[in-house]
Amino acid sequence: MSGLPTTMTASVLRGVRDVVLEERPVPTCAPDEVLVRVLSVGVCGSDVHYYAHGRIGDYVVDSPLVLGHEVSGRIAAVGSDVDPGRVGQRVAIEPQRPCRVCEFCRSGAYNLCPKMEFYATPPIDGAFCEYVTIQDDFAYEVPDSVSDHAAALMEPLSVGIAAAQKGGIGVGDTVLIAGGGPIGVIAAQVALAYGAVDVVVADIDAGRRELASRYGARVVDPQSESTTDLGAHVFIDASGATAAIVNGIRSVRAGGTVVIVGSADEIPLSVPEIAMREVNVTGTFRYTNTWPIARDLLATGKVELDSLVTHEYGIEQAEQALTGEGATDSLKRVVMPGVRRVEEPAVGVTA
Repeated sequence: MSGLPTTMTASVLRGVRDVVLEERPVPTCAPDEVLVRVLSVGVCGSDVHYYAHGRIGDYVVDSPLVLGHEVSGRIAAVGSDVDPGRVGQRVAIEPQRPCRVCEFCRSGAYNLCPKMEFYATPPIDGAFCEYVTIQDDFAYEVPDSVSDHAAALMEPLSVGIAAAQKGGIGVGDTVLIAGGGPIGVIAAQVALAYGAVDVVVADIDAGRRELASRYGARVVDPQSESTTDLGAHVFIDASGATAAIVNGIRSVRAGGTVVIVGSADEIPLSVPEIAMREVNVTGTFRYTNTWPIARDLLATGKVELDSLVTHEYGIEQAEQALTGEGATDSLKRVVMPGVRRVEEPAVGVTA
């Protein structure tokens, strides 16, 4: 790694609401890995949850942890088994390392690998730092037409793609989505790209409804408008709200599919609603083989992500990015680890 620095700055979560900057060694590549200089990292709800609560379910922050798993960057060095011609490529990172030999990996469902190492999931460090390593085939080259921020957001785009795949969205479908946040808006764009003709986003927040409408969705206020007669082919929950999930189940037609993306703990399920109408209820856990699809959707303009970014931060402001302090009307916040500070973090929605 001649010419590279030996140390880097990392934003480290030491405990609940306890973030510090540390100087750490620049990681070295295993033979099958690439070293990526991080350019943009999206702030995910899971990052915020770890910061505020120190755990998500069974995953507990019990040692220092670098957050951030929505990542783009530029390859700075490669391992001995990797084509050196990759140095200099702009890439989007699929932020996980499956074992590749268990029954799930061998069947293609590597997202369910019991030995999965996933960025920013304890105890695996993420990308709120200047350099990260990833296996060569999980660093996807992106064209110049895709910005650094959009390349980082290929991770939440992959969540939307996985939901569309699980739902079996096809040409002519009606799709109901609960939640007009980033995942809901992205899922709506993906549904339209997959051929849905009526994509309805339900959200109680007027601002989120207005945002979703900019991306081609029809919007409803679930507090005053019923969707139970919609007869949707697919319902995607991106809200995590129990009431929204129950309503979504009632809003799909017989034989329809319910895809739960949001993280509700428990919901009441009516056996007649499910069994007698043959409604398919499934969840999604991360994604598999979605990055090439995400890249194509961005490169062809079928999905647009840059306008979701409302605020930018430097590495010294990573905690501010997590808290959202001062970020009025925040939608998607990004950290740029190669920048110390952004004097004016708000960049505004450009859609």
